Amino acid sequence: MARGIWVTPTEFVSFAEPKKTLSQEIASRDRSMDFFAMGMYLPNPDPILKAQGRDIKLYRELRSDPLVGGCIRRRKAAVKSLERGAEQGNAPVRVFRFIQDMLEDIDISRVIGEMTDAVLYGYQPCEIMWQRSAKSWTVADIVSKPPEWFQFDDVNGLRFRAKDAGLLGEQVPPYKFVVPRQDATYDNPYGFPDLSMCFWPVTFKKGGWKFWVRFAEKYGSPWVIGKHPRGTPDGEIDNLLDSLEEMIEDAVAAIPDDSSVDIKEASGKGDSSDIFRGMITEARSEIAMALLGQNQTTEANSNRASALAGLEVTDDIRDGDAEIVEGAINQVIRTAVSLNFGPNVSAPVWRLWEQSTVDKVQAERDERLTRAGVIFTPQYWKREYQLKDGDIDETPPSERQQKGMLPLSFAEAIDADIQAQDQLDEALDILMNGGTLNGTLEPLLEPLFKRVKDGVNPSELLGELAELYPQMNADDLQERLARILFVANIWGRLHERNPG
Repeated sequence: MARGIWVTPTEFVSFAEPKKTLSQEIASRDRSMDFFAMGMYLPNPDPILKAQGRDIKLYRELRSDPLVGGCIRRRKAAVKSLERGAEQGNAPVRVFRFIQDMLEDIDISRVIGEMTDAVLYGYQPCEIMWQRSAKSWTVADIVSKPPEWFQFDDVNGLRFRAKDAGLLGEQVPPYKFVVPRQDATYDNPYGFPDLSMCFWPVTFKKGGWKFWVRFAEKYGSPWVIGKHPRGTPDGEIDNLLDSLEEMIEDAVAAIPDDSSVDIKEASGKGDSSDIFRGMITEARSEIAMALLGQNQTTEANSNRASALAGLEVTDDIRDGDAEIVEGAINQVIRTAVSLNFGPNVSAPVWRLWEQSTVDKVQAERDERLTRAGVIFTPQYWKREYQLKDGDIDETPPSERQQKGMLPLSFAEAIDADIQAQDQLDEALDILMNGGTLNGTLEPLLEPLFKRVKDGVNPSELLGELAELYPQMNADDLQERLARILFVANIWGRLHERNPG
């Protein structure tokens, strides 16, 4: 019932409801004068498909072109080569484990390859195959379906073009399909297909090859001209032509003795052939630019370095493709979480990322410095090795040991290392005070003294000490090294004087 007031027995004034207007969609396709949609379904507005009167099958035919097919494989491989996995985020532990188990049963590599078809055709419907267990709904598989089987209605809803559904098609049920799309808008829910940029270059390239083959057929081989006297009967002329054809194929022919044969070489046609070569080169360049974002491989003056670079997909195109796949898979994950745990439960986030390469030289240097006693901060490890918050336990070792967070074996190793340090200090103190080592301490210093006697480099000996005593800091190692060198020299002199 309308809200308002009767100002007269015959005049009713309604109360204004501005808040209702805010929640309603005003500019909708069913209310606009959109003759293109015809009030039934929204045709694909792609200009190439409209001009050719074809559907997505036209773009699928382009994939048979060697260059197009090769670029597509590189583009798919660039996304598949990325690291992938689910991050817990704000999701509960049980939800995170549920999603992890579900994704392990799906061939994600195949799904990524199929979903990246969205960048080729603009959109790629994928049917979610659900399976019901005793306690939950899980995704058994995600299968892409031919885009030409589907269309969008006047409210941008996905419809299946079933045989028994008429022109409008069959509305797909909720939670059943996910549709990755590239640059889709309200005006164009079909998205933008990259293969549309390849249609005319492929067409011209094929035409260039066709004309070039004709040119080569016409001018690539010499012309064989046979001469005969005037008045020669037609039968003899036909025999002469047959002989010339055999000569072209087999280089051997038998002709009448009163006939002659001339061979005319085609000349001055090199520049004409360059026209076809240039057209093919430009077409290849356009295709590479459309699909890979660069065209070094098609340039005649490119060097080996630029050619190898041209084999790769540019990072912006690869990352854009990855975002489309991420969005689709995360939509599937959110749907699964909503069905099993409720709509208000946070879902894990599935991501694709590039694993940064670690500098081996830097890693080895940091390892040696750590053994020598250098202590790096967690900020350093995160910055230099692309670690995230939570990857490093920043609790000090002493606190971890007190709280029982250290493994027993590790704590025992630390204790053994500290005992070895104490024994080393005890042995050095005894020798510096003129004492004699017992049978337990003497084997501890004898190998070190032998290294000094053999002329080992002090820096090398310092590294060996760092490996023997990894818990000792750099200053302590330097002090022990100096004491060892001093005591070793004294020890050596004493043994030279008293060899017995």
